[in-house]
Amino acid sequence: MPLSSLAKRLGLKLSLNDPRWGQDKDNNRQAQEGKKPGDGPPDLDQLWRDFNQRLNGLFGNKNRNNNGGGGGGGNGGGELKGAGVTIGAVAVIALLVWLASGAFIVQEGQKGIVTTFGRFSHETPAGFNWRWPYPFQANETVNVSQVRTVEVGYRGNTRNKQARESLMLTDDENIIDIQFAVQYQLSDPVAWLYNNRDAEDTVRQVAETAIREIVGRSKMDYVLYEGREKVAYDTQRLMQDILDRYASGALVTNVTMQGVQPPEQVQTAFDDAVKAGQDRERLKNEGAAYANQVVPTARGAAFRLLQEAEAYRSMVVENASGNADRFKSVLVEYQKAPGVTRDRMYLDTMQQIFANTSKVMVDAKAGSNLLYLPLDKLIAQVAATEAQRANVTAPPPTAVLLPQPDQPYSGDQNRARESSRSREGR
Repeated sequence: MPLSSLAKRLGLKLSLNDPRWGQDKDNNRQAQEGKKPGDGPPDLDQLWRDFNQRLNGLFGNKNRNNNGGGGGGGNGGGELKGAGVTIGAVAVIALLVWLASGAFIVQEGQKGIVTTFGRFSHETPAGFNWRWPYPFQANETVNVSQVRTVEVGYRGNTRNKQARESLMLTDDENIIDIQFAVQYQLSDPVAWLYNNRDAEDTVRQVAETAIREIVGRSKMDYVLYEGREKVAYDTQRLMQDILDRYASGALVTNVTMQGVQPPEQVQTAFDDAVKAGQDRERLKNEGAAYANQVVPTARGAAFRLLQEAEAYRSMVVENASGNADRFKSVLVEYQKAPGVTRDRMYLDTMQQIFANTSKVMVDAKAGSNLLYLPLDKLIAQVAATEAQRANVTAPPPTAVLLPQPDQPYSGDQNRARESSRSREGR
């Protein structure tokens, strides 16, 4: 039914494009309510009519009711035309908004995944991208540069333990409590999104499986002490092999051991055993250090004594050899001149005696009966001399040459004896 005939049946005299449409009715209603025209909030119908009027003016619809006759049919055609233009404009705007909804931006370090009717279509690089809007295509952004972390054996803090994940059995049938963290990145975002039902839980289960296998092949002491870094490295390598077989799209970058210890129930006994082992090693090291100190010292002292004995033996032998050679040389000279040799030996002996003794000079010709001797100085001098001799090594004894008993004496010998008696008489 045309809008013009509908308006005639309803008794409307104004066209849809007339700005006065509905003013009489609004004024009557406001008069009944006791309000003045223009008071209260704006009318939505009036706003819609103004919007239509502006659209008609924009698209060249300038038909006015200038003539009184025949205006009904022209107004009806203009109303239909204006409504069609309005609907078309709204449709174009809606289409533009719908197409604009397919634009999206991918940040640096991320990748965009586009699906067509829920099926993977293609990847998009970083920057501004566009896809077909809903319901044809959809997009999802995946951060491939982020380092993700999965905790095994604890959550958030090492005190918040997860016993079902941390307790493991070693090769020597001991239970050990291990807490570690796995850091990984995404190498294939498509596989990460569509090959895993719960990607993070998958990585956690793979980490638990890998470390249980590594620990199950190792001894408890090896895992606790010297093999911690090796266990972490083997776990990382085994995890990567399993994730590659699953085509999970994850790349394991690091495995960090947070805590490796025996279970809490046996922690005290284990600490005692470790302490006893440490004490044993400490005592062994102390004994080895003492042995390394004493044995070389004893060997050095023994070697020193041997060298001193060897030096003393060499000194005695050389002195004896020298004395023997000296005795032989003196004997040769004595055989040549016995008297002179005896005199020289006597003088040498007296020189040695008087050099080491205190001497007191007495003037016998003065004829004095009073004689003063400084005995205190003589005693002090003798004590000092004896102390000096005690500090200085005594010289080897001097060989005294005696004449052979069966050698005959000559006339020179008798003369030498007389001269010695004359010296003694003096």
